[in-house]
Amino acid sequence: IIFCKSFLENALRDPISHEIGKSIIFCVSQKHASKITQTLNQMAHQLWPGKYNSDFAIQITSSIADSQQMTINFSNNRLRGYTNFLEEYKTSKTRICVTVGMMTTGYDCQDILNLALMRPIFSPTDFVQMKGRGTRKFTFKYEDDNNQKHKIEKEKFKLFDYFANCEYFEEKFNYDEALKLPQRPSSGEGDGSPPPPSLDEIKIDDPDSIKTLSETQVGKEGMKVDREFWGKAKNEIFKNESIKQAVEKEQWDRAETIVREQYEDKPRLYLNLEKIKRSERLDRRIGWKEVLQRIFGLIDYFPRREELLQEECNKFISFYKPESKYVPYIKNYLRAYIIDEGFRKTIDRGEFANLHHSAIFTMEDFGSLNDKWQIKIPEYVKTYVNLNTFME
Repeated sequence: IIFCKSFLENALRDPISHEIGKSIIFCVSQKHASKITQTLNQMAHQLWPGKYNSDFAIQITSSIADSQQMTINFSNNRLRGYTNFLEEYKTSKTRICVTVGMMTTGYDCQDILNLALMRPIFSPTDFVQMKGRGTRKFTFKYEDDNNQKHKIEKEKFKLFDYFANCEYFEEKFNYDEALKLPQRPSSGEGDGSPPPPSLDEIKIDDPDSIKTLSETQVGKEGMKVDREFWGKAKNEIFKNESIKQAVEKEQWDRAETIVREQYEDKPRLYLNLEKIKRSERLDRRIGWKEVLQRIFGLIDYFPRREELLQEECNKFISFYKPESKYVPYIKNYLRAYIIDEGFRKTIDRGEFANLHHSAIFTMEDFGSLNDKWQIKIPEYVKTYVNLNTFME
């Protein structure tokens, strides 16, 4: 009860309807999931009478009929219909999916705002996958009765950790330890040993209370478990002879295909570019070719966005050799056009009056360039620059 109470009191709210944000709770067992679901629905009925009718939380486990379809409906925002808090707002009436292991890997629900670990986790891979359910980007959208459109970007999610899993993987887990196969537990039949305890039959007459409640913000550098996995991934891919041969022959398409087929979001590593970006604390996107170049020693490190911008400026100046009086404005114009999508649209559409309100490159700056550079820089970027590399 105390877990559910603290979750409802502290969960992030949907920025449009202001009800509890869509959430996933991971439990120990199916009976545990059933009990948590029941408790949450009872609390929801007390807090918001008549709003949910036992649909606030839904158990989604293998024992539940149509559970796979439920996960799809939750992602598509139509599980048990739409919210009763705001008419015409397309968000799921069900706010919380309570599961054990069904929604840990490969499940994409972008508007998840809360995750709760009501169970201990001992596998770093499982931990990364579970918390990864909350990392997807999303834009909450709603058009009101006055035809006014509301858009709010998802900026964060909350991870409720009731069993110190974060501390375990940040401070205690040995990432270099060789794993051993666990011993099969004794059945307790004929060997004199007691049977293993049932996780579903534990009874506590004097329930614990939450002694302390603390909130820690995790920055772009991610957690230790995110950073450690990159070293493991590098070693594994470096030993792959097929990839190594393709890289040596500069067959990049073949090398990237092998990586995707064997490693990308596969159970062995659950490797993907977003995880590598977080692990390396990068402020921009990377591609598989660049990752392979780093693994096989063709580049020493992943340059940050500022370094790449400076490199593009230097290449442009070196090739076109503009007069020195234009150089500062050319660099700022080039940078603004590369990194700011709104600025690019303003230039491409010829809506130059918008530059009067620009903080990144003003109308006065634009006027300091002659027609040649005003036109040449967008042409150069469209022809030679991969803008995807500079996105955060």
